[in-house]
Amino acid sequence: MTKAKTAATEINLDDPQYYFNRELSWLEFNYRVLHEAFDSRTPLLERLKFMAIFSSNLDEFFMVRVAGLEQQVEAGVTKITPDGRTPTEQLEAISERSRQMIAQQDQHFEYQLRIQLASAGIHLINYVDINQEQRAYLQNFFEEHIFPVLTPLAVDTSHPFPYISNLSLNLAVVVRAPDTDEELFARIKVPKVLPRFVSLPEELRQPQQGEGGSIWTGVPLEQVIAHNLEALFPGMTIQECYPFRITRNSDLAVEDDEADDLLLAIEQELRRRRIGGSVVRMEIHASTPDYLRGMLMREMGLDESNVYDLEGLLGLGDLMSFMDLPRPDLKDPGWSPVVPPRLQRVNKNRYGETSRNREDGEDFFAVIRASDLLVHHPYHSFGATVQHFITQAAHDPKVLAIKMTLYRVSGDSQIINSLIAAAENGKQVAVLVELRARFDEQNNIIWARKLEQAGVHVVYGVVGLKTHTKVTLVVRQEEEEQIRRYVHLGTGNYNPKTARLYTDLGILSCRPELGADLTDLFNFLTGFSRQQSYRKLLVAPVSLRDRMIALIRREIEHCQNGETGRIVAKMNSLVDSNIIATLYEASRAGVKIDLIVRGICCLRPGVEGVSENIRVTSIVGRFLEHSRIYYFHNSGKEEVYIGSADWMTRNLDRRVEAVTPVEDPDIVKELQEILGIMLADNCQAWELQPDGNYIQRQPENGKEQSTHQILMDMALESAGMA
Repeated sequence: MTKAKTAATEINLDDPQYYFNRELSWLEFNYRVLHEAFDSRTPLLERLKFMAIFSSNLDEFFMVRVAGLEQQVEAGVTKITPDGRTPTEQLEAISERSRQMIAQQDQHFEYQLRIQLASAGIHLINYVDINQEQRAYLQNFFEEHIFPVLTPLAVDTSHPFPYISNLSLNLAVVVRAPDTDEELFARIKVPKVLPRFVSLPEELRQPQQGEGGSIWTGVPLEQVIAHNLEALFPGMTIQECYPFRITRNSDLAVEDDEADDLLLAIEQELRRRRIGGSVVRMEIHASTPDYLRGMLMREMGLDESNVYDLEGLLGLGDLMSFMDLPRPDLKDPGWSPVVPPRLQRVNKNRYGETSRNREDGEDFFAVIRASDLLVHHPYHSFGATVQHFITQAAHDPKVLAIKMTLYRVSGDSQIINSLIAAAENGKQVAVLVELRARFDEQNNIIWARKLEQAGVHVVYGVVGLKTHTKVTLVVRQEEEEQIRRYVHLGTGNYNPKTARLYTDLGILSCRPELGADLTDLFNFLTGFSRQQSYRKLLVAPVSLRDRMIALIRREIEHCQNGETGRIVAKMNSLVDSNIIATLYEASRAGVKIDLIVRGICCLRPGVEGVSENIRVTSIVGRFLEHSRIYYFHNSGKEEVYIGSADWMTRNLDRRVEAVTPVEDPDIVKELQEILGIMLADNCQAWELQPDGNYIQRQPENGKEQSTHQILMDMALESAGMA
């Protein structure tokens, strides 16, 4: 028995001390997002954007993850996670850590960012600080634009406590009846149909010295309402008014194996979501008196663990609106994705298809036939690559069929329009629309119906599995009666909006084995096929888990044979305990492992005797890292894979995923270069410590290496635009 195998018997790799909690790890990721708002290197308005993203992320976390844990507690579930926590213990830890983060956000916004905004001519002021002219304007604005929209809801013996909708900002108002001296309670919902921040006209802006002057002055909407309550309660004396905000359980509970009509079942659940489930969080201003706070808690069935006190504004997700201000000097420099060099000679007519009447024009399909093509968004244009591929296929008379999966689609999708055009052009078009893409369900239902009406074959996936893979198959009739299949296999959604914000990879290819594999995969998705083997693709839940573990174990064998073992894996999240335990085994055998994990990481690196050969890096910055790359050294015969799957149990066992080997040597080098840039990052990179803390890398000698900036520069250079 080898030394490594002997040592393996001495350590229990299932021991909870070797695992981080999934929920707490996600909170640490969100803190790294928040840190971008603290970082003085981040342009001022971008700092507001990151504050807003942090808040929106936290809303979703409470609506889904915290709500799920509370349901487990109510059901008496005592199941222990790999890190050794029960649901109750997780909720306690989440409460403690999230309160720390929220307090930091609250304080930083109130005492740092608002002051810096004012210095830049952007004045978000409190109503109590406005002058008489500004007050007169806002009173008139209230009467004309706000008052007609408001609906005060009284609470008394004949008026029960009103339903408080999810993510709503509200005012708890206490009034006194002069004739009886009785104090009464009313709730006013701050309307979402109006801008959260009411801007003042140019002539009433705060005075500003220096370059640029004052460009915006405004007041929070809830404060304008709070200081004009007399109009809503004539004849009453306004005693007190305090803001509060509610978060409800909003996860869908659809069992598709029990639903005769999945689309109908999800529509019904969406109606329930709009109403919302139980309250899981109440944010409230810290000045709210105990009696009023207690009444709100009783009416909504809350205890102190559900209540979060804030000194400043509630609902900072609305800060995103400040990104619309015309101050490019306070934002990241603009970025326009480039057209990859090999596609620059592909011309488009008004339909988006390749022009055939230009001698200098090349055919998109000919480019793919020459060799595989790697596209990297947002550095490469989505419209000139993936979208163009599908649009040309829709109009090309030689194309016989188009099949693709849709997980998240934009509201103005050119791809949807192209698929409809393809069906109208007589092509066979089959689309799998995943109706359970969280918080995109309604949008996907709308597009599914539109596609069906146009004659597209629409299916909703496999019973018991969410279809998360991002693939397209185009079947084309070519010369000499030859049928050729073209494929796109990607890591991101077919969504041009997110393609400008998320980093994603895709391969366009006409390799016969990939085409055959996608044909089999679509037969599995749309028919009764039970395909259990694929030529090249690693498909979940069929082969992906076993193959990934086998690839890790192969590196272990190389080390045991005296050779080099090396793994570099980039993903969004690492949660699966079996994969983690196998990585621990690899580390103990001497395999050098770099994990680039943007979000959740349950693996504990740097533990002597267990994971000292594992380093975990998280890249957080201008773009959201979303691509997945898996590199295995394989004793010099390197293998690289890309695809839609993270190393999470849900991706490996409960979703349909596809990961493809990269066989073009030039693309393999490109992907290795991308990984190398990220591992060398000293601006956006954070290193996970054995105790669970992340430490941000710092430039040495002032030489910054920022992943996103380097890749933007490389894209410009490759396109001849540097």
